[in-house]
Amino acid sequence: MPIDTSMKKLKLEGFNNLTKSLSFNIYDICYANLPEHRREYIEYIDEAYNAERLTQILTDVCDIIGARILNIARQDYEPQGASVTMLIAEEEIGSPEISNTEAPGPLPEAVVGHLDKSHVTVHTYPESHPDNGISTFRADIDVSTCGVISPLKALNYLIHSFESDIVIMDYRVRGFTRDVRGRKHFIDHKINSIQNFIARDTRDRYQMIDVNVYQENIFHTKMRLKDLTLNNYLFGVGEEALAAAEKRRISKQVEHEIMEIYYGSNLPGNR
Repeated sequence: MPIDTSMKKLKLEGFNNLTKSLSFNIYDICYANLPEHRREYIEYIDEAYNAERLTQILTDVCDIIGARILNIARQDYEPQGASVTMLIAEEEIGSPEISNTEAPGPLPEAVVGHLDKSHVTVHTYPESHPDNGISTFRADIDVSTCGVISPLKALNYLIHSFESDIVIMDYRVRGFTRDVRGRKHFIDHKINSIQNFIARDTRDRYQMIDVNVYQENIFHTKMRLKDLTLNNYLFGVGEEALAAAEKRRISKQVEHEIMEIYYGSNLPGNR
């Protein structure tokens, strides 16, 4: 359930030195049996998430968290993938105060963005294998901020920007900051799960599990779509063109792939 966001502002002595890091692994799964279909899928993904598109996503992230972009460097790769780097700075915030992070935030190849004292990165990894017809697209995203700006504000926008089958997230708060009395604060907002900051429509669509280490301010959440609609996983052919037995086989294969990625281990079967 969403947490109470009415936390009283805390007056700091100088700059907020806490570092807040949000990391994603996002996966898209596809069944493309023929070589030309696998090639077309990789080309489609490489175009849909090229450096230009990823630059726009990171630009939107910077707007959401209140960071100012200082510099951008980006690159598309052959045969696939892209990278983007942004140098950004925290916007002017007035007096040194901190308050609870807003929840949830707005909805909406490789990209890397560096902030002043912080950074944002995204890398893409499209891949396929000829033996089983399964192709995957993985995007690694890291948003690390220092000061009052929080990567959690961009959480829902990032999830909706990729609309993926599996999302694996890590959030950690490092270091400490001091209030005007000299007392150390190792976190500046209430949180007991990343799920606190995920919009309800996303929570309704995904199955989620947590592994949290509260003493270390480390939070880990895995998400996978609850519903497997076969047509959403087929590339180059529609479900109506498949026999019933073939539909069952492919559905089982896709589900097996999702479960292996979700739990991070090889499972028996489908090999």
